[in-house]
Amino acid sequence: MDKKLLQSADAAHLMHPFSDFKEMVEEGTRLITNAEDAYIVDVDGHRMLDAMSGLWCCNLGYSRKEIIKAIDDQLNTLPYYNSFFQCTTPASVELARVISEIAPEGMNNVFFTGSGSEANDTNLRMIRRYWDLKEQPEKRIIISRKNAYHGSTIAGASLGGMNGMHKQFSRLDNIVHIDQPYWFEEGGDMSPEEFGIHAANALETKIQELGPERVAAFIAEPIQGAGGVIIPPESYWPQIKKILAKYDILMVMDEVIFGFGRTGQWFGSQYYDIQPDLLTFAKAVTNGYYPLGGVMVGDKVADVLKSGGGEFTHGYTYSAHPAACAAGLATINILRDEKIIEKMAEDTGPYLQQRWKELGEHRIVGEARGLGFVGALELVKDKASRARFDDKCTAGAICRTMSIKNGLVMRATGDAMIIAPPLILTREQVDELITKAERALDDTAEALGV
Repeated sequence: MDKKLLQSADAAHLMHPFSDFKEMVEEGTRLITNAEDAYIVDVDGHRMLDAMSGLWCCNLGYSRKEIIKAIDDQLNTLPYYNSFFQCTTPASVELARVISEIAPEGMNNVFFTGSGSEANDTNLRMIRRYWDLKEQPEKRIIISRKNAYHGSTIAGASLGGMNGMHKQFSRLDNIVHIDQPYWFEEGGDMSPEEFGIHAANALETKIQELGPERVAAFIAEPIQGAGGVIIPPESYWPQIKKILAKYDILMVMDEVIFGFGRTGQWFGSQYYDIQPDLLTFAKAVTNGYYPLGGVMVGDKVADVLKSGGGEFTHGYTYSAHPAACAAGLATINILRDEKIIEKMAEDTGPYLQQRWKELGEHRIVGEARGLGFVGALELVKDKASRARFDDKCTAGAICRTMSIKNGLVMRATGDAMIIAPPLILTREQVDELITKAERALDDTAEALGV
């Protein structure tokens, strides 16, 4: 491969998501050429432990030939057919059935999409249809959270609470946002437990402000992923459940990141004992090998949609794509047959969290938090006061560079470093991850003059 030629063609023709185009042209892109197990390799032969599972999606790593074979077999049998107008395929029917077996209780229906963003658009359509059929058309408002991520379509980005995204388009006006349960950044002098209740009560305050008769749904991630692996205090979700039980409002759980094992349960909803009405999934459902997303629909909603009569005028060309569904079936079979989630929950997950918390002793780490197979490090200038470095995001950007240099892929979200490694990591690979992360922190501290 000619690295310079590829980078030149990339700059001339390929527009990347979430990229500074000017900076990308000036600096050149990082060319990833191959991958194996939990490692990726760039065009220069630099091998890196991928502690982000691609983009939160390759929970089984990069070497599962069974998924590739399932896709190949399906493409050779029925490469495509649509699911419009009462049509279906065996692979889509079987995946819908299997997903209903592992879903939270009372979720027995699936609407397939091509991505998590499309799935959250679908949620908005289903919510609207549900309340219209219930003859409560005034229920139109969706409550979400600041710093949440729910996709980058107009609807998905409106649902999300990312200010940088909101500045670049006109948001849907029926979506409002409440504060996030981010204790380290916003908890002040409150204990985590006190702050969890405080953050949860913001939902009830907003419901009362808007009027319960106007609020259609509340959407949230079990843990805010792209926002910085924001793990809510233990008091948060029980209080949210109490609030939602008081009002006739749908609960939408966005599990695009935390579905399919990352918390040690199939879904984060199960980990937090939450019964959603709608559940968004994507990413790890196919191990990232084929685009697929969807909405798990609770019986409460499905029964109304199915009995209401009239056409649900919504769908996508690639909804329930047979090859994507074949990939999903193969992925779930591996997770089940090899007990990947159970092994992580019982062994490597607790071990990762034990080792990850050791990084909290580093002189520029204000907090090391984690759960299951995710973690975050808050980079600070002063541990006691949680004071950041002078130029916000500088430390994170430097640490990301140092991490790559040391053969580890971590992601920077502001001045927080986050990980979501493949669930297949061994204890030895966890040790490798921690060693490389510590080196990256040392190099970052030196670069910052700390």
